[in-house]
Amino acid sequence: MRVVVTGLGAVTPIGTGREDFWTSLLEGRNGFGDVTSLDISGYKVNRGCELRDFDASPYFQRQDPNSMGRTSHLAVAAARMALGDAGLDADSYPSERAGVCIGTTSGEPLVIEELDDCIVGECLDESDKHFSYRYPCHVIAAHVAREFELGGINQVIPTACAAGNYAVAYAMDALLAGRADVMLAGGADAFSRITYTGFYRLGAIAPDICRPFDLNRSGMIPGEGAAMVVLESEERAQRRGARIYAEMAGYGLSCDAFHMTGPHPEGDGAARAMRMALKSSRSNREDVGYICAHGTGTKASDKAETKAVKQVFGDGAYQIPVSSIKSMLGHTMGAASAIEAVACASTLSEGKIPPTANWETPDPECDLDYVTSGARDQQVEVVMSNAYAFGGNNASIVLKRYRG
Repeated sequence: MRVVVTGLGAVTPIGTGREDFWTSLLEGRNGFGDVTSLDISGYKVNRGCELRDFDASPYFQRQDPNSMGRTSHLAVAAARMALGDAGLDADSYPSERAGVCIGTTSGEPLVIEELDDCIVGECLDESDKHFSYRYPCHVIAAHVAREFELGGINQVIPTACAAGNYAVAYAMDALLAGRADVMLAGGADAFSRITYTGFYRLGAIAPDICRPFDLNRSGMIPGEGAAMVVLESEERAQRRGARIYAEMAGYGLSCDAFHMTGPHPEGDGAARAMRMALKSSRSNREDVGYICAHGTGTKASDKAETKAVKQVFGDGAYQIPVSSIKSMLGHTMGAASAIEAVACASTLSEGKIPPTANWETPDPECDLDYVTSGARDQQVEVVMSNAYAFGGNNASIVLKRYRG
């Protein structure tokens, strides 16, 4: 059985909806700005990629968005877009055969931050007892399931910034094992004080913009967002006349087992994930025509990823276009690789590779083809997308151009 991608939904700092997001990517539009949702006046850096004026209410029909946290808002919005893009609604599938898997880093941190503010300000009242229903990360997938009557598999995967790819991989396995007919898979994370402060204390946040693979890169930019993809069997998609963006061909998962926050300096764990993804997808190294990089813009991560690509592809690494879309929308944590999956499926269906924005100065240690002069018109057959996370979690997925 072949698993295909039939729906794409994205909520990002540079565009909401597949079309708007994709246009912004190709234009190299930046979503960076001064942080407005948090009071970080005492911090030395004040840059983020926030969703400005996002209103969740139009995406809800069955639930009250005020009863849940912002990450759930983002997830439901992306899910509605993906299902709509796929031409699906609750009447399109038996509820028990449709499921959801969502990756996240922080879950619903704004809920507990709200409670903390109330405790400090002594403003607790009877309504605050409901925080326990809004905070746990499992509620994110539960809200999506309830909104769209998904009575099958319901899973949240909290493997930090690799979680989106983990979710897509899990959903693919569910379909191949016959445990579902339709799967929504993706990731979601909202901008929060705890996440911003954590990266600030690590000295990882750039003071201005994100410059992946540039000699003068100075860090990542925290962001927020969500993305969902609809996965189903090729047979089912063809039977209902669905548009097929790409084939979800395989994946590889690994752990550096090296350090809690830093990558293996030689990229060994990342290389293992890429090799497994190639084997799982029955792809040869020379088949890969584009790598959607993790590309955070930190010195250590970009260098390790470049080494990992060279480990896997040898001299052929220099012939593969590579780009990091985090150069435009920042690092959206658990949503990052899910958003990148939307970009990869669009690359395969549209024949365009998004650029690595803000790149100016070559780094001798990062010397691959990083697609730095705007979007590139190039039809590719096989795309690899990499995601790496704290704890050494690595996840690479492979998508292929769909040929019926």
